[in-house]
Amino acid sequence: MAVEWQRFVLGPFETNAYLVRCAGTREAAVLDVGFEPEVVLRAIRAGGLSVRHLLLTHAHYDHVAGMRAMQEAVGAPCWLHPDDGPLLAALAQQGAAFGLPDAAAPETMQWLEDGQTLSLGAESLSVLHTPGHSPGSVTFRSGDTLWVGDLLFQGSVGRTDLPGGSFEALARSVRSRLFPLGDSIQVLPGHGPETTLGAERRSNPFVGDRVGAP
Repeated sequence: MAVEWQRFVLGPFETNAYLVRCAGTREAAVLDVGFEPEVVLRAIRAGGLSVRHLLLTHAHYDHVAGMRAMQEAVGAPCWLHPDDGPLLAALAQQGAAFGLPDAAAPETMQWLEDGQTLSLGAESLSVLHTPGHSPGSVTFRSGDTLWVGDLLFQGSVGRTDLPGGSFEALARSVRSRLFPLGDSIQVLPGHGPETTLGAERRSNPFVGDRVGAP
């Protein structure tokens, strides 16, 4: 058995949300619903899924704003790294800065730890703390698949000019925590198409092997 996943491209920033499920038990996790939670809820109901975890790779508005509605609908706890707690507390201010509607954080929160494992039916997701885009950014891993939020994109990386961002921390997270996992590992980002660690190690203009080469 293995996890299966479905991607939803939602909202004005075309944010990738994910529905991850254990193929054997139909237990599911929902990642990063910033907009249009009803779209993901329809898929949950159509698949007869039981949602065990609501997961946040980080606490920026476009990944969080729909999670309160998700929680009210499915009743699962929401997980976030505590270093992004201040961003979560400022969710309304984040939205206002981009002219977006007010949003409330999920009511019930659990705090993630580096190295933690979350059960999902007969499968599991492991947690890597990968700061840089935000102080509490995390990557979730199942087998050869990573959900990286806005840490790493196909041919690019996440912004580091927002509060708490650090390009040095981001580059360190990618190079020391992700690239050693192996070139064949699939990368599912918070925006844009999927990629692999090998493709980004070889050619990413921000964090790849050629950066700084003569």
